[in-house]
Amino acid sequence: MADEPISSINNKTVIQAAHTPYMDMLARKGRNGLLDTIPKGFSPGSEIANLSVLGYDVAAVYEGRGVLEAASIGVDIHNDEMAMRCNLVSIDGELLKNHSAGHISTDEASELIHFLEKSLGSELFSFHAGVSYRHVLKMRGGNKFINCTPPHDIPENPFKPYLIKPKKNDAKDTADSLNNLIFKSQEILKDHPINIKRITEGKDAANSIWPWSPGFRPKMQPLCKMFPFKSGSVISAVDLIRGIGVYAGLEVIMVEGVTGLYDTNYEGKAEAALKSLKEKDFVYLHIEASDEAGHEGDVPLKVKTVEYLDKRIVKPIYEEIVNWDEQVTIAILPDHPTPCAIRTHTRDPIPFLIWHKDIEPDSVQTYDEFAARNGGYGLLHSNQFMKTLFNI
Repeated sequence: MADEPISSINNKTVIQAAHTPYMDMLARKGRNGLLDTIPKGFSPGSEIANLSVLGYDVAAVYEGRGVLEAASIGVDIHNDEMAMRCNLVSIDGELLKNHSAGHISTDEASELIHFLEKSLGSELFSFHAGVSYRHVLKMRGGNKFINCTPPHDIPENPFKPYLIKPKKNDAKDTADSLNNLIFKSQEILKDHPINIKRITEGKDAANSIWPWSPGFRPKMQPLCKMFPFKSGSVISAVDLIRGIGVYAGLEVIMVEGVTGLYDTNYEGKAEAALKSLKEKDFVYLHIEASDEAGHEGDVPLKVKTVEYLDKRIVKPIYEEIVNWDEQVTIAILPDHPTPCAIRTHTRDPIPFLIWHKDIEPDSVQTYDEFAARNGGYGLLHSNQFMKTLFNI
C-alpha cells in the first residue's frame, strides 16, 4: 500500500489520502519506523520482501517464487526439479498487455492450465494450477541461472525483448526451452474456447504463459526455532505467501471468499485471525488488494483498499483484542511500495508501526510514509523487524 505523492490526490500518498482512523490511532499510541525490506542485490519482489519481514536471511534461503507457490498448492519439488512461477498473461500483438490475463477467474485458469499440461506437459515440463493467474511450472534438470523479467514489471511493453536469457553459458538450453514453451503456449491458447468466450465478453484473453523466478527446494528453518513463540498461522489469498508459510512452519488457514483483490472477504480474514490468535502465538495476516490496485495504476481503487484495510481488518481486530486479558501486539506494514505511477514494485523503505498496551509511544501522530520517518525505531533493515517485534 506504500506509494509516492500523487498529483491527483493533492500530492499526498495513497495512505495519506485514505481515511484510516484506526491505523492513525495505533501509530499515535505505538511506535513507528521505516523498514528496508529489499536486501542489496535483490529485486523488490513480494517473495523477497515477505521473507525479509518474517526475519529470514534472504541470501541464505531464497530459491525463487515457484518453489514457494508450489508448496502452497501441495506440489512437491524433487532434487532434480526446478520450479517457476507461471503467470497466465494477456498478449496484444507484440505487447504484454497485463500480467494477470485481466484477473482471470480461478475456474477458467484451472481449465487452461490442465489444457496446457495435456498439450505441452512432458518428461521435461509439468504445469500445476494455482489461483487466478498465478500457477507453477516445473522443469526437470533446469538451470536456474537465467534472467527472467516479472510480467508485472512490463505492462504495455513489447514482450520479446524480455524473453528469458541465460546468465551463464550452460543455462542457454534452459532459456531456449522455456522461450519455446512460451511461443507454443501462445499458439494453442489463442483459439481455446475460454479465450474466445472472454474476447466475446470484452475481457482480456489468457493467451500466453510467462514463466519466471526459478529455483530449487529452499532450506528454511521454521520460525518457531528462530523467534520466541511456539505456534503460528498464515492467512492469505496468495499462493506465494501461503507457500512461505508452509516452509516457515506456520499453519495455512484458508478463508472462503478471498480473492486477492478489493472484493476479498475482509471480515472473514479478520475473524479467522482472531480465532487463530486465541489458539496460537503468532498470526501473519496478508492482504493483497492494495498491491493489485497499484499494478493497475488505479489511484481511487488503491485508496479504497487502504480504507477497507483500516475499517474491515484493523478496526475489528483491535476492538476485540483490546479487551483481552492476555496482551497482544499488533504490527502493521506493507511488504514493499507499488506506486500507481509506475505500476510495479520499488525498493524504497516502507512505514511500519508496532503497538501493544504497555508500549512507550513516540511522537508520530499518523500512519504514513513520511510520518514514519520521525518514528522511534528509525530505519531498520530486513530481519531487524522481527527481532524488534519480539524484543530480541
